[in-house]
Amino acid sequence: MDRLIKNGTEAELGLIPVFPTLTFPNHYSIVTGLYPAYHGIINNYFSDPITSDQFNMASHEPKWWLGEPLWETVVNHGLKASTYFWPGSEVNKGSWNCPKDYCMFYNGSVPFEERVDTVLNYFDLASDEIPSFMTLYFEDPDHQGHKVGPDDPQITEAVVEIDKLIGRLIRGLEERGDVNIIMVGDHGMVGTCDKKLIFLDDLVKWIEIRKEWVQSYSPLLAIRPPPGYSPKDIVAKMNEGLKSGSVKNGEYLRVFLKEELPSRLHYSASDRIPPIIGLIEEGFKVEQKRTKRQECGGAHGYDNAFFSMRTIFIAHGPQFARGRKVPSFENVQIYNLVTSILNIEGAPNNGTMAFAKSILLPSR
Repeated sequence: MDRLIKNGTEAELGLIPVFPTLTFPNHYSIVTGLYPAYHGIINNYFSDPITSDQFNMASHEPKWWLGEPLWETVVNHGLKASTYFWPGSEVNKGSWNCPKDYCMFYNGSVPFEERVDTVLNYFDLASDEIPSFMTLYFEDPDHQGHKVGPDDPQITEAVVEIDKLIGRLIRGLEERGDVNIIMVGDHGMVGTCDKKLIFLDDLVKWIEIRKEWVQSYSPLLAIRPPPGYSPKDIVAKMNEGLKSGSVKNGEYLRVFLKEELPSRLHYSASDRIPPIIGLIEEGFKVEQKRTKRQECGGAHGYDNAFFSMRTIFIAHGPQFARGRKVPSFENVQIYNLVTSILNIEGAPNNGTMAFAKSILLPSR
């Protein structure tokens, strides 16, 4: 990875994920250039307010996945794309039908080395069969981070292993010609522990927040009360209780009507987003009630203004300057970066073409 950075372009203070800083919303923002409110994947788990259908990480119905992901854009232009595990890539949508041998259904037990070698083997196909765009995904060190937090030695070990895999990929690519590599994460990670808990049941003196109203607790509190309840009144009563000094850690949770969230979060323009959203301070968690369960680990999903939620952007190849540092930017810019490299016209999105021009070297 250091070699890629030394000979490529790096976001010096990291890549800024979209809010919420969760896996599926961010993976899909990277490949569509859209904020979650516009691409539809507003959380890892949520429900459709009209049909009450539940979305989870195994939902492959096209109705959930809005926007146009990169593999669809690439195929629309008569080029080939391959996806080795990426949320949304298993969905048959538009011109993309998840072709056999070019689109892998997620299976976390596939060894990382096998994933790298499969991608390298694409370069050994006939020239008109080689995909112009490829994705490759590793679960680590996110997998370890959730269990032990971001500062545990296990994280260092996981990064070392990923570094070896990147070395395996680079060695294989060097034998096969010039390739542009964009190496990104989907989010950062922060440590969480039991002492940093906020309990909704502690608000009962002001308002009862029922379990069935809550779509997600942490690190994003999302509440959809049933008809007949005023979201505005609920927000006012919750904030009154949280600011009272009588609720343990209450000062670390701020509750909003979604349309009153800071505009920089871009998290209101979808019916899928529940009307009440709570922003939780870094490292804190919300739970319904006290239990005897003890745990310390790691989490992400918090406000994307927290530095701990940032991740990496490293780009290397013929269209990226060597040894260049660029300011941090949001990951919705990556879609236009890829379409510019491929010299194809992308779908409308929340990124800018000016950004792509500012990062890429002029085409040869």
